[in-house]
Amino acid sequence: MEWKLELVVVPVYDVDRAKAFYLEQAGFDLLVDHSAGDDFRVVQMTPRGSACSIALMRNVEAPGSVKGLHLVVEDIEAARTELAARGTEVSEIFHFDSGNQVPGPDPQRGDYSSFIEFSDPDGNGWLVQEVRHAGTTG
Repeated sequence: MEWKLELVVVPVYDVDRAKAFYLEQAGFDLLVDHSAGDDFRVVQMTPRGSACSIALMRNVEAPGSVKGLHLVVEDIEAARTELAARGTEVSEIFHFDSGNQVPGPDPQRGDYSSFIEFSDPDGNGWLVQEVRHAGTTG
């Protein structure tokens, strides 16, 4: 039996503000924007190339409570440039050496070794990691 993760709920305070951020600044694609009455709305979006989507749902008690969502890219420098050009506040590139966070990409450019971070307007946190060789497991 295969188990596929295809949707992660991201709690936000203002769905329209979050939708604009993910479309315009993070570059996600819109799949669904559905309302069922005044109290229920789900906006489903997918990062380009991903098999997993996010669902933005209003949650006034826990907006911004999701941390550590991971995106994988082949070129961390290009990803940072693209996010910054879209107006996203994005960290500088970093890697880890002996357990310490160090500025700049991993010197060997090893898979899963170079990172950037950004957050949506509610504070939901994303980590972007570089994986240059498709099919590797780390």
